[in-house]
Amino acid sequence: MRKFQTKEPQTLMEAIQYYTNELRCVEFLSQLKWKSTGGVRCCPRCGSTNIVGMRTRPTFLCKEKGCKKQFSIKVGTVMECSKLPITKWVPAIWLIVNNKNGISSYELHRGIGVTQQTAWFMLHRIREAVSNGSLEKLSGTIEIDETFVGGLSKNMHKDKRQEKIKNTGGKSGNKTTVFGIIERGGEVRAKVIPNTMIETLYPEIIKHVDADANVYTDSYKSYWRLHELFGNHKMIDHEAKVYVDGDVWTNGIENFWSLLKRSVKGTYVQISPKHLNSYVIEQAFRYNTRKETDAERFSRAVGHIFGKRLKYKDLIARDKNVHLIEPQKNYQKVSDDIFPF
Repeated sequence: MRKFQTKEPQTLMEAIQYYTNELRCVEFLSQLKWKSTGGVRCCPRCGSTNIVGMRTRPTFLCKEKGCKKQFSIKVGTVMECSKLPITKWVPAIWLIVNNKNGISSYELHRGIGVTQQTAWFMLHRIREAVSNGSLEKLSGTIEIDETFVGGLSKNMHKDKRQEKIKNTGGKSGNKTTVFGIIERGGEVRAKVIPNTMIETLYPEIIKHVDADANVYTDSYKSYWRLHELFGNHKMIDHEAKVYVDGDVWTNGIENFWSLLKRSVKGTYVQISPKHLNSYVIEQAFRYNTRKETDAERFSRAVGHIFGKRLKYKDLIARDKNVHLIEPQKNYQKVSDDIFPF
């Protein structure tokens, strides 16, 4: 297979021109896929390194006796089993990770010449790729908050409004709850949660926040006992119209919520609750790479496509609780008498 001189594009125009050649796309993805092996190519079926590139098409051939299988660079990635050429996948990845408010399936279908249904599935596979969990805890100054995503009750018909918000406990009744933790000046971690009860929030906070961190929240009642877990916990009372008290504020996570809702309202318009977590992951990825250039963000996203797979039947079968944190009764306790759920 012919090799091209690596010169990464820096703009959308350069990316479109550069990646219109399928051989160049394959070479680019090959360098990323086998980077961990020092560029040594391996057969995904038998593990042999006796691999050659086909001269007639952008695929590989395993020459190991007993295998002799041909495979494409898509194998072992979120693109696996896709009939679309890589020259359509690469621009799609660039567009979704570098557009501040995302890109809708209708925009993508018009832009790269695929059906809207195909574009929708492509975008969800890319979102699956950039979901990259971290075991490292956030430290320093931490802001914690929750928000509610969904239609406004004031815009509903009276009967529908009564149906949605009856006996639901307030403004979150017809909406989906999203919980977020941000390290001031650092990364954000956000996800859809089933409710805002202590037994739901606290295990997630303990999982992601260092015990010595300065934890700032609003005055929501579920946060009142956080000082028992984090000695440096302080609250800001938004109900009293107080938003900054010295270095105590939650404006960082509020800024992330505004970006998320701008993409929902301005680009995606209407999102099914069962898929909302994927859109939160997408926005979190862009936010966490905000200091990088478009080319760097694109390369990082492409580096995440390997070793992941999302089938269409699994995507449409997701219910509202998939990928949500489960309320835990027996998580790490600070003392025997704290939080006896």
